[in-house]
Amino acid sequence: MDALSLDRWRLWLVGVTVAAFAATLLFVPAIPQDPSYHQFADQRSHLGIPNFFNVVSNLPFVLVGLAGFRDCMSRSPPGILPELRSAYLTFFAGVALIGPGSAYYHFAPSNTSLLWDRLPMTIAFMAFFALILGEYVSAKAGRVGLWPLVIAGAASVVYWAATESRGCGDLRPYALIQFLPLVLIPLILIRFPTTFEGSRYIWGLLLAYLAAKLAEWLDAAVFELLEPLSGHSLKHLLAGLGTYSMLLAIRRRQPAAIE
Repeated sequence: MDALSLDRWRLWLVGVTVAAFAATLLFVPAIPQDPSYHQFADQRSHLGIPNFFNVVSNLPFVLVGLAGFRDCMSRSPPGILPELRSAYLTFFAGVALIGPGSAYYHFAPSNTSLLWDRLPMTIAFMAFFALILGEYVSAKAGRVGLWPLVIAGAASVVYWAATESRGCGDLRPYALIQFLPLVLIPLILIRFPTTFEGSRYIWGLLLAYLAAKLAEWLDAAVFELLEPLSGHSLKHLLAGLGTYSMLLAIRRRQPAAIE
């Protein structure tokens, strides 16, 4: 198989995966937000702050996001593609905004405040997906795809909030935006050549995110085992660790050798 045919096969595989996920959601009924989502295992207050540990555990996002944004603004770290600088800046800006957005939500959990938790998360996640496209598929794909992806991600959250306010909440577009890249990114990492040495940083981010989702699911069990740490506050710390992996990537990676 020649290089052109191989590239077409890889892109066809990605396209089929996207189409399959999108088609599947068409046959799924609208998914409203479960009200019990807001009932976290650890609801204790400290220093006058409700849900204290779920609030303050968002600090790593702010620190990592600001550090990465500063690095990409003030110099050219070895682990970035200059033509994708906007995507790196958008990713780290989104990470920094996750901190106050999530803290605001956990200070007063509700569907209204959840909008400001999910919006920066989606911006960071879509910018990260654009980076993966740019670093593995082509720099043009990442550059051109950045803003359509970010807008689509933000629109999925706004759509959910709008439908929820009308009593017919629908999380399907948000679910597609959140979980489809989790399938596509490993596929791209395995099937496409890398621009940089050190894909372990990207895998580290993905594994930290999956561990964070598991901790969120086991919120009460973790709280019983690791009090004062609950599963949800551990989720924040693990996800923050994942974003730190990306910060290390831009600081330490080197361009891959061209065969």
